[in-house]
Formats: sequence, structure tokens, C-alpha cells
Amino acid sequence: MFNSLSDRLTSTFKNLRGKGRLSEADVDATVREIRRALLDADVAVPVVRSFTASVKERALGSEVSQALNPGQQVVKIVNEELVGILGGQTRRLTFAKNPPTVIMLAGLQGAGKTTLAGKLSRYLKDQGHSPLLVAADLQRPNAVKQLQVNGERAGVPVYAPHPGVSSEFEAATGDPVTVARQGVEEARTKLHDIVIVDTAGRLGVDAELMQQAADIRAAITPDEVLFVIDAMIGQDAVATAQAFNEGVNFTGVVLTKLDGDARGGAALSVASVTGKPVMFASTGEGLKDFEVFHPDRMASRILDMGDILTLIEQAEKSWDKDEAARMAKKFADQEDFTLDDFLAQMQQLRNMGSMKKMLMMMPGAAGMREQLENFDEREIDRVEAIVRSMTPHERVAPKIINGSRRARIARGSGVHVSEVNGLLERFAQAQKMMKKMAAGGGIPGMPGMAGPGGFSGGRKKQQAAKGKKKARSGNPAKAAQELAEAEARRAGARKSLPAGSAFGAQGGDFDPSSLNLPKGFEKFLGK
Repeated sequence: MFNSLSDRLTSTFKNLRGKGRLSEADVDATVREIRRALLDADVAVPVVRSFTASVKERALGSEVSQALNPGQQVVKIVNEELVGILGGQTRRLTFAKNPPTVIMLAGLQGAGKTTLAGKLSRYLKDQGHSPLLVAADLQRPNAVKQLQVNGERAGVPVYAPHPGVSSEFEAATGDPVTVARQGVEEARTKLHDIVIVDTAGRLGVDAELMQQAADIRAAITPDEVLFVIDAMIGQDAVATAQAFNEGVNFTGVVLTKLDGDARGGAALSVASVTGKPVMFASTGEGLKDFEVFHPDRMASRILDMGDILTLIEQAEKSWDKDEAARMAKKFADQEDFTLDDFLAQMQQLRNMGSMKKMLMMMPGAAGMREQLENFDEREIDRVEAIVRSMTPHERVAPKIINGSRRARIARGSGVHVSEVNGLLERFAQAQKMMKKMAAGGGIPGMPGMAGPGGFSGGRKKQQAAKGKKKARSGNPAKAAQELAEAEARRAGARKSLPAGSAFGAQGGDFDPSSLNLPKGFEKFLGK
């Protein structure tokens, strides 16, 4: 959603790089570009004025004029001000001292309240709570049925004593206030510690909507009132948020459809205008596409600094600790990295969610956005199909995969032989790198890592080894004598080895079973 704003701000900061001192004209030009970028992103005008005034005041102050790198200091100031207008600190749910905790959802029709109710219930259930969903939206067609489906998918019970309406031509007959009150009592009776009440919305703000929301709030006295807003509606988000704040006095904001391609000004405006924090964000259609809103991390994403902490949290939630321990032990024991291990790692990555979303959380991802947009998520499925089309022995020993085997694997996985070849080549490179890292050699070519091309002495060690080689004498007769002595030493070493010991094996007969070969492989040894 913030791609356009991120690109504009990043290009603005590029003009400040390499400058040892920033003049007032430089600051004015930078602030002007920031103002334009925010206005183009549909941020509310009062918020833009306040933001740019604060950035300009700090940029002309001593913290920039005395900095060793003024350009980076300006970026730091913009980052801190962005965190401020996004809410400052992360706001968590406030739970009741005496359960159940009552959470009321409010907002316009189409903002995604019913879908969000399912996501929030799944999120709280994963944290060890026992939530109950209450279907108090009795006027939108099939709203009750939709909530029941979402509750079933999330594994959360739904209290729905009234079916609601099934078409727009049917008049609503149930009382949502009574349903909400009975839902809270049901939660107390069934010992649920959290109640999530889904309320009705309208296409626009009107007196009837506000009165109904106010009546429900008065009936259930919620601990949290979450205002659900579509992040794609632009400037209208500010007026809608102010109206709901006056009508129901919500305690927090939830942004939905953050995965859309709109300009995203609502997210940068609501918290600053209403003074109420953004608490959660919905980033997709799935029940798992839901996350706590962290102002500092969102500001880092906007400025293309990445969001490593969220990436780590997603990995911790989905990563199999036993599998990670097994791989760590295998790595420490310097065992070969096999295609079975590769397949297991691919499945771990799939459990974390969309590869595009994960890669976009990396610092500097804006520079490769076009490649990421063109990345096909189904490529992972094709790679998994190729590996699963191999026999268990082929996965352990990929060197035995000849031309006919590659053709068979390609047919079994529904791909071209060239894709099988490409996968095997990439795997061979990864296997070499893993071996080198396991042996303590580091990653080749990586600065600060041991190994050739690194800065930890790899090249110096090679030069030192070359320097230790004994120099040949300049006297022809003496040089010939040294060469003959060296040849004699090598011949003596060869004679001292027993027959059949070219690879260090002992002479005499040997037992093929000691080689741990596959069953039936002895016939190829000529025994």
C-alpha cells in the first residue's frame, strides 16, 4: 500500500547523500518534496502541515548541523516523526480484571468487520484465550451466516440466536442490542474469557447507525471498542473516524485491506486526527493475515528500512523447533546437506506465509520491487514437485541422476528437463557452501567471513602458503639435483603404499558391505 510514498521519500533522501553540510535551501527542498509525497499519498492536510513543520524545525536545528552525516540525521528525524503520527507506541488489548473481556467492533458496511472478527478470534485463540463471537449484525444480508463460517474456520464458537436477513429486500426484525447483551451472558455461562461482538454498519454515517452503536455500547459496557476502517477510502477516513469517535468513543483503530494498492493516507491520518492508536492491521484475505500494528516497524517499512522484527516473530511462530535442532546438529556434525533437507526447509518457509510479503520486509526491498512483483509463488510448488519425483536414494545422492533419470523426474513433476537441471545446479552450489560453512571456512566472497575473497585472512593465508614453498636454486646443476631428490622422495612414498591404496584404503580383500551401499549394488563391483 505504501509503495508510492516509500519510493518518493527514498528518492528524496538520495539527494542528501554525500553532503557534509546541509544549507537552509537543501532543507527547504527536502521538506517540500516530503510535503508533496504525503499529499499525493492522500494524508490529511492538517497532519501534513504539522508533520513537515516539525521536520523542518528539527532539520534546521543543532542535531543536524552538528552531525557527522547530516543526510542520515534527516532520515532519522523523518522516521521518528512518522512513528509519532502513526501513534508512537504499540498499543495492546486491555483485558478485564474479571472475565469476560468484551470487545465491540464498529465501522461502516464493507470495511471488513465480520472478516476481522474471525481473524481477531483466531489470533486470541492462538494466544491461549477462549473467545466467543456474537452475531449482532442483523441487517446486512447473510452477515450472521458469514460470521458462522468465519468462526468455524477459526475454530471459535458463534452465538447467533437470530438468523438475520437473507436478502436486501427483507426487513430486519431482530434486536441487535438484546443479542449483544445475551451474548455476553452466554460467555459468562460457558466460561469464555473474551467476547467479540460484531455490529452492523451503513454505507455512510447516519443518526440511526450511531444510535444503534451507542445503545449496544451502553448495554454491554465493552472493555475495548475497535473502530474498523478500510485503509483504501482515502480522505473520507478522517471524517468517518471523527464521527464514530464522537458517537461511540472508540478506544482503538483496526486498519483493513493494507495489502491493497491504494495510497494509504488513512493509516497516516486516523491516529493523528483522533488521538486513538492503531492497534491491529489486516493484510490479506486469510485468517492468518492479521498482525499487531507497530508504529516504529511501519515507519521503517515506509522508509525502506525493512521490518526484521516482524519477520523474526513470524519465523518463531511457524518454525518447527525440532526440525531446526535436527538441522543444527547435522550442520555441526558436517553431514551432507541432502535434497530431503532442502525439501524440509522449503516446507518451513511455506508455513511462514507469502514469500513476497516476507521478502518485502527486508531492508532495501524497494530497489527490487519489480522482481518481487514478478516472482511466482507457484515456483515453490514446482520445486517441491521435482524433489518429490525423485527416489529416496536420488535425494541422498543426487550425483547419480543421469540423463534418463532427469527425464523421468521431469515427466513425474510436469516440468521441462531444463528446470530439473537448473534445480540440481543450484542445489550443488548450496551444498558446497554448506560444506564450507560447516568446516569453518565461512561463506566464499563475503566480507568479514573467513575464506577466499573475505577479509578474515583467506587471501593472506594463501599468499603465506605460497611464500613457504622452497625457492628453486639459480644454479642449473644444483636445481637439477634438487629436482631429482624431490622425484625420488615421491617415488619412495608411492612404493610404501600397499596395492589398491590409491585413496588411502588398506591392501588386500575388502568387504563391500562395509561401504554401506544400496541393496543390490554389489553386482557392479565385480565381486
